[in-house]
Formats: sequence, structure tokens, C-alpha cells
Amino acid sequence: MATRAGIDTKAALRLTQDYQEIKFAIKAEFDTDDVLLHTGGGNLVIAGETYEGAGTLLAISDIEDSKELKSAGVTFQLSGMNAEVLGYALTENYQNRPITMFLAFCSGGTDHVDSYMTVYKGRMIQIEIADDVNGATITLQTENRLIDLRKPSNYRYTNESQQYLYAGDTSLDQVAKVSQMQVFWGRKGMSPDKFDPRQKDYLDIDQFPF
Repeated sequence: MATRAGIDTKAALRLTQDYQEIKFAIKAEFDTDDVLLHTGGGNLVIAGETYEGAGTLLAISDIEDSKELKSAGVTFQLSGMNAEVLGYALTENYQNRPITMFLAFCSGGTDHVDSYMTVYKGRMIQIEIADDVNGATITLQTENRLIDLRKPSNYRYTNESQQYLYAGDTSLDQVAKVSQMQVFWGRKGMSPDKFDPRQKDYLDIDQFPF
């Protein structure tokens, strides 16, 4: 498990232990700035970035995990958010912006992060805001990046697509010509002007002219 992407040796070791003190942390990458929150109190430092404690104000929907390779989104709900976070939700171009959730393993009774692992990585899709006397509640719907596997590719095996991806590459510059080319298979010495498709044995592989 320690060799799996996103899980280091320390995290793998902590996963084998019976008792853990864990916190979930989310990183929502808006254009102006990143929103860094976690489900505990105080501050957590993960990969040199400080995550502010939101406690029970941060709710996370269930994360589906199965043997099948499929996409399942996660919903985050932030209650009582301050004006800065609310401003991001109202004014930022958030759609398709990255969002990442970490599982942080903390030392007992402290906010020191011993190790962490990525448990979800996706994109922000829709934000809903409900405002009442207790403050604003933001519901953020996200989709798993595995959804890309279900989207058709707009690239084709054509010279135009190849030039867009790799300018100057000539590997597909004859594709259009080949698609219109007539190839005559037949007996040795047969010329195209004498080709007769009514012949039953004109595909005799032992008599190819090369």
C-alpha cells in the first residue's frame, strides 16, 4: 500500500493501527485564492498550507468506493461562512475548478499532522446558497475526475488533430490520401486495367505479385 500514489509509508502504517485521530481537510481552488478548511478545531498544516478549523460547520457526504471504476461525486456543505468565503461563492468563476479532500492523521490530542493522504480529487460543479438568521449555508456539489473517462474525445487520427497536438509531426500526413487509395490485390502480373472483380480467386494469397 505504501507504493500507491498519494499514500506514503507513514500513512500506510497509520492505516494498520486500531485507533486513529483523523480529520478531513478540503482545498477548494478558486481563481482569487484557495479556501482551506478542515473538520476539526484550530489550524492544521498540510504540505506547508494552513487549513482553518470549521468543526461541525463543515459537512461532507458519503464517499462511494467499490471495485468498479466509476465516478461518484461528493457534496460539501459549509454553514455560517464568513463574508470572504461567501464572496467567492457569489463572484468567482468556480465551475470546473479543482477541489481536493485529504485525510490527515494527527498526533493524539494535538493538531500536529503526522501524515496525510488524498481521498478525493474532483471539480466544483454547482454552488447553492441558503441565507437565514443564523448565517449563510453553502452547498458545493462536485464531480469526480473519473467522469472524464466517459466523455468522448474530439481528437481523430487525422493530420489536423495531430498538428494541433504535435505541430510539425508528419506521421499522419498521408491519412487522407490512403483513405481514397485503391489497392488491387490479385495474381502476379495482373495490372489494374485488367482487374475483374468477378474472378473468384483474385485474392489468392500465394499469387501476390511481391
